[in-house]
Amino acid sequence: MQAKRVLFQHPLAFWVGCALITAGVLAHVPMLLMGQHTHWRLVGMPMTAEMWIGMALIPIGLSLSFYALMPPRARAESSTPQASARYLHVADGVALNREHWKLVLVLIVTLAIDVMKPATLGFVMPGLSAEYALPRSHASLLALFALTGTTVGSVIWGRIADRFGRRAAILFSALMFIGTAICGAMPTFEWNLAMCFLMGASAGGLLPIAFTLMAETVPARHRGWLMVALGGIGTSAGYMIAAGSAAWLEPLFNWRVLWLLGLPTGAAIIFLNRFIPESPRFLAAMGRHEESHAILRQFAGSKRALEADDPAHPGPAVIDESHPVSGIRQLMRGRHARITWALLVCGTGWGLANFGFLLWLPTNLKELGVDPAAASALLAKSAFFALPGIAVVILLYQRWSSFKALVLFIALTAAVLLGFAALAAFQIRSTGLTTVATAALLVSVSGVIAMLIPYAAEIYPVHLRGSGSGVIAASSKFGGILGAALALFSFFDHFALSAVALALPMAVSAAMLWRSGVETRGIALEDIQSALSS
Repeated sequence: MQAKRVLFQHPLAFWVGCALITAGVLAHVPMLLMGQHTHWRLVGMPMTAEMWIGMALIPIGLSLSFYALMPPRARAESSTPQASARYLHVADGVALNREHWKLVLVLIVTLAIDVMKPATLGFVMPGLSAEYALPRSHASLLALFALTGTTVGSVIWGRIADRFGRRAAILFSALMFIGTAICGAMPTFEWNLAMCFLMGASAGGLLPIAFTLMAETVPARHRGWLMVALGGIGTSAGYMIAAGSAAWLEPLFNWRVLWLLGLPTGAAIIFLNRFIPESPRFLAAMGRHEESHAILRQFAGSKRALEADDPAHPGPAVIDESHPVSGIRQLMRGRHARITWALLVCGTGWGLANFGFLLWLPTNLKELGVDPAAASALLAKSAFFALPGIAVVILLYQRWSSFKALVLFIALTAAVLLGFAALAAFQIRSTGLTTVATAALLVSVSGVIAMLIPYAAEIYPVHLRGSGSGVIAASSKFGGILGAALALFSFFDHFALSAVALALPMAVSAAMLWRSGVETRGIALEDIQSALSS
């Protein structure tokens, strides 16, 4: 069976659904064009009949396309799960080839588009606030809705990936990107909030699934560094696309054009769909062994390269992972419980540091003797110094130890936060020390998130990998929501206190992970499960 034959179970339904979603978005264009005489301001304009029809077409199209992405029911085939595991073991040892690199490049593009969506919020906020005449507190609801959406989406898309497939989850996110492009034509702030929540859900869902697909497809000895590099390059590219689009397009139109980019960027992922394979491990777990072997042969380079081990050298112990998808509660039970709790505490602490402490750092730098005008320059300088940090993360994760590298950067984050607390408590005024501390915090925070989700994608069994990655990703966004709630009570105005409080969960998670973490560097996913069960 050729791998290309399983692109869609119902191709006609998928493409009809795509056409309906696109038509629904284009139905909003006349409303948008009305704004060319008002400097693209649509606030206060009534919703047209075409817009309501378009809004009805989008969920219909999403439903049709999702139906087309649903896999057939699991069925028994001639090859057994044990045989499939031996094939997976052999495929884990092949060299990187053109098929692997095509997947890596497509996932970098996909991840960059995904990161671009929430990154656009910062560029949208000033123009949106001005058009709708919103106070700062009211405008911040947009970020809160987006963060809530990413949290919910990470969990839901993880379940979709485990039940319907990794490829289906990625393509459904792309379809949601297209559909939520109508946010650019919404005349009221409330509709922007709704669309921003849905955009956040699809963006939050795609991120962990991209890592899950990567973990289950690339050879074991290259898995760690490729996933960390995927996160670092994809994130940087996403922010660059968001910033470049804002600089180029926003002056010509206004903030609305940044939302409308959901149509071409989502369509780009759909266009690349033939280069996004289904996970061979997911297919094997669902009983679709022939399709799994077809994709494995594609990545192995030849059928001969995928011959199973000789019976005298059976390779690793086989763990039968072909059982049905279990509930998320299983993540908190058995051999994965302690490591799940460690990663959840880390994710929440990271969200508080990234979306709380760092967000308010420019304002709080004045306590360290940095005037507001120089704060932005200091942060830009620190970010420049922090750039080589991603190379250090990749090197340590691949050459030293995966979980020890993660523990190191978690502990570094806690130490830097305590350093900021000391600078504030002892009223130390030093631009040099402040720059070093800021750069160190940017390096440590970036390093933690670069490793956190890839590590989660490695340590769970195939039937829980999407859910596990999604839940860990959701915890980082939940920390952001918690940070936004604490900001309402002026928590981050107390610089030293907030730094100490945020260092605590990071230190606790580092200790928990040091005790419960397992090594994944260069180890086959099935062998990792053997280590966890021993």
